[in-house]
Amino acid sequence: MLRLDPAALAKLLAGRRIAMVTGTNGKTTTTHFLAAAVRQALGPDADRLVHNADGANLHGGIASALSDRPHADLAMIETDERVVADVVRLGRPEVLVLLNFSRDQLDRHHEITALGRRWRTALTEAGASGPVVVANADEPLIVWAAQTARQVVWVNTAGSWIQDASLCPNCGAVLVRHQPDDTGRSSWACSSCELAQPPGDYTVLNGTITDPDGRVWTPELNVPGAFNVSNAACALAAANLLGVPTDLALAGMSAVTSPAGRFATATFGDTTARLLLAKNPAGWAEALPLATTETVVLAIDSAAADGRDVSWLWDVDYEQLAGRSVVATGPRAQDLAVRLLYAGVEHRCVPDLAAALAGHPEPVDVIATYTPFQRLRKMGGV
Repeated sequence: MLRLDPAALAKLLAGRRIAMVTGTNGKTTTTHFLAAAVRQALGPDADRLVHNADGANLHGGIASALSDRPHADLAMIETDERVVADVVRLGRPEVLVLLNFSRDQLDRHHEITALGRRWRTALTEAGASGPVVVANADEPLIVWAAQTARQVVWVNTAGSWIQDASLCPNCGAVLVRHQPDDTGRSSWACSSCELAQPPGDYTVLNGTITDPDGRVWTPELNVPGAFNVSNAACALAAANLLGVPTDLALAGMSAVTSPAGRFATATFGDTTARLLLAKNPAGWAEALPLATTETVVLAIDSAAADGRDVSWLWDVDYEQLAGRSVVATGPRAQDLAVRLLYAGVEHRCVPDLAAALAGHPEPVDVIATYTPFQRLRKMGGV
């Protein structure tokens, strides 16, 4: 379609109210939360909404989803980091959610500051007709990128990954991390310029979300992890901007159980496995504590969708798996096996996915990068 008509994406975006979600990690789940919130508010008119639910977030995937629902006037779009500027320019979205930035697919993205600069430039060029931005205040690069937006709603997400944010994106000086205050919140500021963490309009703390009116909400989510409470807070802020009341938004989010296969339970012969996706060090830092089974299967590949470079394996704290039964699988299982050896983690190296999942009498958790995750979804029928 895009070859036949290069302007097709712009035509498909036209005439819709659009909310976009982007970031390195969590964009699929957050977009599912947002879509579910809006559907809950729409009730019997839910067919007015279109959503690229399978996570196909490049130009072709977005165009495909939109063309499938040509008459839907509300579009909740998950957007790849490199596509953000194009969709802002072509679609004039109403809301843009900026979740986080960390190293991911370095052979493709190269370095994250360049991506942040593209977002900042796109918002500058959009001017007064640009989107209202929902931005993660805990992330320095997100804060810098969002500064040129016409309006920003800040979300303090209680994020824990700081390894990709040591230098100020504005001036290059060292960022200073402040210890938690009496409410338990830490913060950051540049040591040289005025860039600093803004106060949150929405705040995540101890599994609750405080809204701009000071009301405290406890989301009843059916997906695990503290990071998903942060994702829900960003989705809630976006839903509120779209006119969805908080109680309806959170009720809709509670129906999300396995967005695009994440956290789904699948059966492989006699083996029952829960599927967790982790694509980069920040994602693995969140996923590893969720793996609670005695046997854990780790699946690694380096196809284009995973990123060719697997040197990031050395930035992941696999040492926490010591004392458990670990199976390394996937096309880059041997690279992972070397990393596990240095971590002091006893393991088996079984490159074939089907063989690695066979013969487990007790349920297992599987953490996989993108390509083996999608293969496992197909194998397990989820």
